[in-house]
Amino acid sequence: MPEIEKIRRPTFKFPKSPTGIQGLDDITLGGLPKNRPTLLLGNTGCGKTTMAMEFLVNGIEAYNEPGVFMAFEEKTDELILNVKSLGYDLDMYLGKNKIYLDHVHFDTEAIMETGKYNIEGLFVRLEQAINKVKAKRVVLDSLDTLFFGFDYKILRSEFKRLFAWLKEKKVTAIITAEMGSAFLTRQGLAEYVADCVITLDNRVHDQVTTRRLRVVKYRGSVHGNNEYPFIIDEKGITVFPIISEPLDQKISSKIISTGVNDLDEMLGKKGFYVGSSILVSGTAGTGKTSIAAAFALSIVNKKMKCLYCAFEESPSQVMRNMKSIGLSLEPMVQKDYLRFYSSRPTLQNLELHFISIKKLIQEFKPEVLVLDPISNLMTEGPNSGVRLMLTRFVDYLKTLQITVMFTAAITEDLIERNPNDEGISSMVDTWIMVQDAEADSERTRTCTVLKSRGMAHSNKVKQFLISAKGISLKAIPAAKTKDRDNSPEKNRS
Repeated sequence: MPEIEKIRRPTFKFPKSPTGIQGLDDITLGGLPKNRPTLLLGNTGCGKTTMAMEFLVNGIEAYNEPGVFMAFEEKTDELILNVKSLGYDLDMYLGKNKIYLDHVHFDTEAIMETGKYNIEGLFVRLEQAINKVKAKRVVLDSLDTLFFGFDYKILRSEFKRLFAWLKEKKVTAIITAEMGSAFLTRQGLAEYVADCVITLDNRVHDQVTTRRLRVVKYRGSVHGNNEYPFIIDEKGITVFPIISEPLDQKISSKIISTGVNDLDEMLGKKGFYVGSSILVSGTAGTGKTSIAAAFALSIVNKKMKCLYCAFEESPSQVMRNMKSIGLSLEPMVQKDYLRFYSSRPTLQNLELHFISIKKLIQEFKPEVLVLDPISNLMTEGPNSGVRLMLTRFVDYLKTLQITVMFTAAITEDLIERNPNDEGISSMVDTWIMVQDAEADSERTRTCTVLKSRGMAHSNKVKQFLISAKGISLKAIPAAKTKDRDNSPEKNRS
């Protein structure tokens, strides 16, 4: 069968209005459809009004596009006060004639009694607002209040009129609405008329709330199809698109030290590749945090930046404990080469922790990231979406050439009993195992390199010593090796 030659078509760039919302423009590949209406759906508390307002404010600040916000529920003074907590100074934009705020009250009871309903008055009022500030962006909040309780046939025609009118005025519009049960919207009509439909969700799993976003449809453009978590904080909205492009990852041959000279000697290249991922695993008390802190300190001593994410101990506790083994982290924190992110794992799920970390990465721009320990975040289990989330996060770090070190409470014995634990170890580039072994009636720490992609490495098990002078690795005496091989734990395995 002859091959069919593909027809080369001229490249066409679909006109879009960037939202300026972190992550959302990545998912929509540039923003919302320019000069067309977008339907923003979600139940109470999902962040519809906040997202719509940020769309307007970013349009003013970043793209010099004035906007109109017409609310059918919140009064203007209430709206101004409510968004101040997010850093939006609407009074300033009002003074500069960059935004027009309007509250429209509909007496639905009077309209239903008379049976007359017409949105011509809304068009007149909206056109005056658009002309006053020369608006390029419009928000109508919300559709349900505007069309509450009316006949299906009237709704269909009025929906079409509203959306067609907005297109004629050449404004990029967001119209918010509540989610329905049988359909996307309560009426089941608006989603068919709109050019773009985005749904927001606020769900609770294991007593932890997560907001998610999904682009349901986007006429004329490709877009991300998955659900994406997002957060709302004092800096506004951040969507975590979790987009990985492994084919475009930059691969480095540069080497950075582990921070432990003896450990460098166990690796063929005398350290880790820049941009690689490292797992330091072992049971509690084996010295995982000590290795991570030594690595972090060696980085910042070279005047490179390191972001240390502590999920078990507070930053002050980490610094105090590491000082006892000769690792002084505090001076580097004061010089802002080392920065801590500290949060309890139960405060939010893995995705939201990664969003917070990603924001810090964009702000701080570190060369190295430490996550200590990652196992504390994996309450959902690696076989749910956690392994996929970790893989995508590592891919994201690789695109930025950030070297990441994980610590985790994982051993070979635990993997044998629970194969799911292998999820983290299989995706990293270098795996270092630290363990406790019993010899001569005392516990002895050991360290070994189980794998290191792209370089040779020692297969020996070394004695892992932690003292006031720091970390060192030494050969295990023959007698202790024999005792270790005949230990009850070894025999049980």
